[in-house]
Amino acid sequence: MPTFAMAALAGIGAIPGTIEDRAVIIRMRRRLADETTAPFRHRRDRPALRDLARQLNEWLRTDLDALESAVPEMPVEDRAADTWEPLVAIADHAGGDWPDHARASVLALCAEHDVDQETSLGVRLLTDCRTAFDGDTAISTATLLHRLKQDPEGPWSTHGPGGLTPAKVADYFREYDIRSSNVRFPDGSQAKGYKRAHFTDAWQRYCPPSVATAQANGSLLQLLQLEGGAA
Repeated sequence: MPTFAMAALAGIGAIPGTIEDRAVIIRMRRRLADETTAPFRHRRDRPALRDLARQLNEWLRTDLDALESAVPEMPVEDRAADTWEPLVAIADHAGGDWPDHARASVLALCAEHDVDQETSLGVRLLTDCRTAFDGDTAISTATLLHRLKQDPEGPWSTHGPGGLTPAKVADYFREYDIRSSNVRFPDGSQAKGYKRAHFTDAWQRYCPPSVATAQANGSLLQLLQLEGGAA
């Protein structure tokens, strides 16, 4: 018989991404010197918690069939919706203000997790390349690498002993079905490079425009503007 049981995990630092992606993340912070908290004592506090668990079990068992078939309207999608659905279904069952509180919590905690979650280097490279193209329809591999490495806050100038290389760029892009080719430029020169059109699908799928993206790429954009002015 299929079973499901939620588990609470606690630890210091980040846990594996495969677990975080399937979990409700509640981050704890060290308290300030002027903050006070009530201490938890097992012998004193556990009996009350056990009684609360018993009451919840009795309450939910009464309408277990309805809860199992519930399909609550979710404010998020995909894996986040799968993770939160049982809790939102229980909130809907409780009624009152709980449905609104539950959905507000979903949005708040999911947004916090999205901000905290480190972007993969592949997605970071795609995002930085979108800025590096700077309106060009095509760009040579050498120019692309030069522009990427000009970002003092980016990882590309120190990515390996000599910084990001053409071979490593190709490895990253292969995951997104982007490949270099011989490109002829308006001045008649020809070199290995990339065409903007080949990035469009990956940019739309993995790098949707956002304020956070614009802020993250601000320093690179300024460098490109300075580079263009110097030219």
